[in-house]
Amino acid sequence: MELKVTNLTKKYGSFTAVNSLDITMNNGVYGLLGINGAGKTTFMRILCTLMRPTCGQITCNGQEIFSMDGQYRRILGYLPQDFGFYPDFTLQDYLLYVASIKALRPAIAKKRVKELIEKTGLEKAVHKKMKKLSGGMKRRAGIAQAMLNNPKILVLDEPTAGLDPNERIRFRNLISELSEDRLVLLSTHIVPDVEYIANEILLMKDGMFIKQGTTEQLIATMEENVWKCHVDKNKVPWLMKNHRISNLKTDSNGVQLRIISKEKPVPDAVIEEAVLEDVFLYYFGEKDGMENAAI
Repeated sequence: MELKVTNLTKKYGSFTAVNSLDITMNNGVYGLLGINGAGKTTFMRILCTLMRPTCGQITCNGQEIFSMDGQYRRILGYLPQDFGFYPDFTLQDYLLYVASIKALRPAIAKKRVKELIEKTGLEKAVHKKMKKLSGGMKRRAGIAQAMLNNPKILVLDEPTAGLDPNERIRFRNLISELSEDRLVLLSTHIVPDVEYIANEILLMKDGMFIKQGTTEQLIATMEENVWKCHVDKNKVPWLMKNHRISNLKTDSNGVQLRIISKEKPVPDAVIEEAVLEDVFLYYFGEKDGMENAAI
């Protein structure tokens, strides 16, 4: 499976939401990482043919996706940030209803729904109404509906928003399992959700891909070091005004800081190994300033 994005642009009047994107994606997990408003959802909606670009194109195995029409949508699964459902449907009825919309034959739909309920760990919720499901169960139901047609392309927009840590771990394991023979594009601003499962990470800012690569490759692009230090509380406002702080922890003797900086921020600072969260702060973070420096 190959998706090729060429010069993809989407404008709303004078505002450019997606700006000249170029990328070729094959089977595997791609993590689309950026702050809210970076253009991730607009890009994914175009990818799912829910919105047309201003210019540029996307091809699937050489065919333009909008000209493929139903042929493309039959191999596509999509989980938006907020997916719709009838609150009084049971989980099983909801999935069977979505299967009918996707034109699955009844016998195949029943078998597929049963398989996906088991795969997503929702066996105990089969006869629960959708409105009674927890947030984590609803997100897993969303994954199940996206997978009903066994798609070759799976697009997930902020799929772990609002989930607790255990649900997020369960979700990551599920996506790793599902990605074996398909292309998965996972959009998020939660760094660990892509750090552990993405084969390639795309950093998106102001509608553009500013960097892409593995975690190790992205860390190598940082031109500043990561420092760890312990300081008195009265030094923190100045450090927060002049440096990017990726972690701050108070203790009885002062404050432990993790700082991104070219220069050693304080005399006793030591260099730490960078992680993907440091990369995120390096490209998307701002110095907090005095007004946010209170502890």
